Amino acid sequence: MAEMDQALIQKLCEENPRFRKLHEEHVLFEKRLEEFDDRVYLSAEEELERKKVQKLKLAGKDEMENILRDYRT
Repeated sequence: MAEMDQALIQKLCEENPRFRKLHEEHVLFEKRLEEFDDRVYLSAEEELERKKVQKLKLAGKDEMENILRDYRT
């Protein structure tokens, strides 16, 4: 992201509790996906969990983008 976006994200994390929660979840989901990606093989259960985490991360990212867009306008 651009430096300006990073500054805006930091500001929203400080001022907007919902955005802060979404951002924290996004970071946790990213770490969880990295753990899955580091494995050579995923069981069927792990693959389902990975897909679930991906969907949650994407939904949170969409909501963060909406908040960012609303803030910019």
